Amino acid sequence: MQPARKTLLTGLATFTAGTALWLFGSDTQTFIVTPSKVGVVLMVLGGLEAAWGLYKTVRR
Repeated sequence: MQPARKTLLTGLATFTAGTALWLFGSDTQTFIVTPSKVGVVLMVLGGLEAAWGLYKTVRR
C-alpha cells in the first residue's frame, strides 16, 4: 500500500475511534481520564493525519 494512502486510512480510523469515544463515553469516567475528552483529542489528531494523507495523495 502506498504511504500516502496508508496515512489517510490511519487518520480516518483514528477519527472514527475518537468519534465513538466522544459519543458513547460521555457517561463513563475513569480515575485518570474521561473517555469523551480523549475522543475529542483523537478526533483532532485523526483529522489532522487524514488531511496530511490527503495532501500527500493529491500532491503526487
